[in-house]
Amino acid sequence: MTRALVAGAAVGLGLALLARGLWPARPTLAAALAALHRPPPAAPAPGAWRATLGHAVTATLRDLGVEFGPLRQDLRVVGRSVEAHVAEKVLFAAGGAALATATSTLMRLTGTHLPVLVPAWAVLAVGAAGWFAPDLVLRAEAARRRRGFRHAVGTFLDLVAVSLAGGTGVEGALHGAASLGQGWGFDRLRQALDRAELAGQTPWDALAELGEDLGVAELRELAASLVLAGHEGAKVRRSLTAKAAAVRHHQLANLETRAAEATERMVLPIGLLFFGFVLFLGYPAFAAIVTGL
Repeated sequence: MTRALVAGAAVGLGLALLARGLWPARPTLAAALAALHRPPPAAPAPGAWRATLGHAVTATLRDLGVEFGPLRQDLRVVGRSVEAHVAEKVLFAAGGAALATATSTLMRLTGTHLPVLVPAWAVLAVGAAGWFAPDLVLRAEAARRRRGFRHAVGTFLDLVAVSLAGGTGVEGALHGAASLGQGWGFDRLRQALDRAELAGQTPWDALAELGEDLGVAELRELAASLVLAGHEGAKVRRSLTAKAAAVRHHQLANLETRAAEATERMVLPIGLLFFGFVLFLGYPAFAAIVTGL
């Protein structure tokens, strides 16, 4: 029965892959246009087997219609390529499957005989967990970077408002404020403003694109406020000051929420520690009662 189930699953998987290969998924219009303007991939350096693996698997998945769209924004935030992330996913999946296979083999060698279906499902489950584990790590790292970037945006808004109050023009205030800060957030702001200056683009359009690229709504709101700077400079200055205060208030609320969550998470280990302490104190009396009976 078990062999029949495994054979049926293998045949079904093979038929599904064959059907996917004969009738591949139609690419979206955006993917087709991007493929026309995509530069040829650079040849990986000799010995860079992870880069080679990432390029090969990404190209195969792209042919099957898998584009990793939801992850691309997080990858841009952390500064990692899709190929490197895919290579990491493959390595984690292969490592998890190998670990599950080695564990089942060791159990069989030590005399623990399991049905064939149990190790097979364990290998699939651990391999799938290894495939999705880098995505969870990526989302956590991107969220942490976005929090730091929002802090940089709040400081940037304060500096721009101070420069505008001193009579500096809007573009000068933006470039001057970006040049004063340090860290990853201010580096991205400087790069966006420098590219806009070289390309003849307005700085607020560049900030809006950066906010859209990184998924930071505060930058898009800043760009919308700066559009009015040509005619309503004083109002824009007050708007930027209020927006900086709102950003700081939002960050403070997030910090308080995270502190409350950390406090709630501490309840369980403290409760378990208290239960173990009570059990340790009460065990001698309980043992004496049972022995006396």
